[in-house]
Amino acid sequence: MNASFEDVSFKPLRLVAFTVDDLEVISAMTQDAVFPSSEMILNSEKRRFAILLNRYFWEKNKSKNVERVQAVLAFEDVKNVQTQNINKADNNLALCLLNISFKAEEDGMGTIQIILSGEGAIRLQVEALEVSLRDVTKPYLAPSGLIPHHN
Repeated sequence: MNASFEDVSFKPLRLVAFTVDDLEVISAMTQDAVFPSSEMILNSEKRRFAILLNRYFWEKNKSKNVERVQAVLAFEDVKNVQTQNINKADNNLALCLLNISFKAEEDGMGTIQIILSGEGAIRLQVEALEVSLRDVTKPYLAPSGLIPHHN
């Protein structure tokens, strides 16, 4: 994929969450994002957990074209990462993000819960809530051509 930001009608999304309300916006913008399990990376030295995902281009959902955009979803001050029902040995496993939430604990610390389809989950123990979402490509036609929907 050879993408650039030359298309002036597209403004890359750049969001940062420091509060639960902010995180709800990022959660909404990443709902139904898909990514292979190999695109989850923990940088222990920087205490950052990041996912390169293909998010549905919700901003343009009234278009007849079904589009996605690649974005980096990054979590800062990560102390611990746990996964549930994710086969880490299968690098081609496609995951679908459904929701992101935060449960506060003492001293600003807390747990971020990333819910995936198929009963998968990622739990991040963090020292503070700091999450960013940044588009890294321009929108492209989704190979599936399908608009995400839920029962």
